[in-house]
Amino acid sequence: MFYSVLQRCQAEAPRHRFRFKNKLLTLDSTVLDVCASMFDWARFRRSKGAAKLHLQLDHDGCLPVFAHVTEAAVADVTIAQQLILPPGSIVAIDRGYIDYRLFEVWSEQKVGFVTRLEHNADYAEVEARMSATEGPIRRDGLIVFQPITAGRTITGTYRRIEVWLEEKQEVLVLLTNLLHLSAKTIAAIYKQRWQIELFFKALKQNLRIKTFVGTSANAVQIQIWSALISILLVNYLQFKSRCAWALSHLVAL
Repeated sequence: MFYSVLQRCQAEAPRHRFRFKNKLLTLDSTVLDVCASMFDWARFRRSKGAAKLHLQLDHDGCLPVFAHVTEAAVADVTIAQQLILPPGSIVAIDRGYIDYRLFEVWSEQKVGFVTRLEHNADYAEVEARMSATEGPIRRDGLIVFQPITAGRTITGTYRRIEVWLEEKQEVLVLLTNLLHLSAKTIAAIYKQRWQIELFFKALKQNLRIKTFVGTSANAVQIQIWSALISILLVNYLQFKSRCAWALSHLVAL
């Protein structure tokens, strides 16, 4: 039912606002706290229970195109390793998805990614494209990782970009395999990752999946998928409406 409704929504969804024609995606997860004594299948720690919703967001209309519910202990990167992303697509991810072997596979499959570089990453810069002391982009260069990184042999050339965040007064260091786009576009792609955080917020607040009707794993699955179908229906109304409806207003209506 979810994917049937999704197909209808995608036919009406507006395209993302970037000039490039590549599909833009975001991968992330959110933790749903539950009572460990009642949701015994979702025991996270000794006295805490939690489920985790893994989600892939398509920025054409900001629609969820993949969802998977697991116990909270399942690592984000474990789900990402099982996904098959369309060639030519670009995915924005946070550091929870850092897996250098996965980056190698994506590069071979012509899948672009933008993420934050780990503080302890072992690399060497092989080409400095630009360096500045002012402006949002402070440094742009090509790097290679040392022969053994995280216990694996890593080949290929990647791109390291330093972005100055004026509001936080700090430097954000990005890692990507996209060599043809401008540094400003790469920074804007990573900033778009915030859309999935807004989606999770809307899902929890407007569709109320913080409180569950049933305690079994199947009951939680049904409630989460029902909420995702509902938010697709509301998105469809947004796309078809001549008025600029806010999602929260449509839900209330």
